[in-house]
Amino acid sequence: MKEITYTDYVVPFLNQLPRGAFLTVKSGDRINTMTIGWGTIGYIWNRPVLSVLVRYSRYTYELIKNAADFTVSVPLNEDLQRALALAGTRSGRETDKFRECQLSAAPSPKVNSPYVGECGLIYECKIVFRQKMEAEYLNKDLREKFYKDDDWHEIFYGEIVGCYLAE
Repeated sequence: MKEITYTDYVVPFLNQLPRGAFLTVKSGDRINTMTIGWGTIGYIWNRPVLSVLVRYSRYTYELIKNAADFTVSVPLNEDLQRALALAGTRSGRETDKFRECQLSAAPSPKVNSPYVGECGLIYECKIVFRQKMEAEYLNKDLREKFYKDDDWHEIFYGEIVGCYLAE
């Protein structure tokens, strides 16, 4: 892997995100990955930050709420649509997604959570802030479209401490 500046591949990251990326978290001896399609990347608190949203109902939430970090692994040239679909529809409570999706949990250089070894772009993030969504502050149209069932997200802000391109 080649370490790069977090801004080097922002456009490919943002182009791929709606099609899916892998959020991976390790807490204790438990590891899980899930497909995400939402997130932001930017610069706040004088540091580069990547934020991810995790619903309370997800197994990943059980892990990330007690974790210090996470990774986001982005397929660039790889055809991982099957794996993204499986990781986005199966629960890590009952399934070893790495095995089922034929993915490798590769050790990260700077954080405890592994990354998906088959991906071309990796962000390592240390959690610096988390925020519960509050219904009264969300636009009514968005609330009705995305939260009819009251399955809300918590937003996790991760300082980007490493960014890598697979060689």
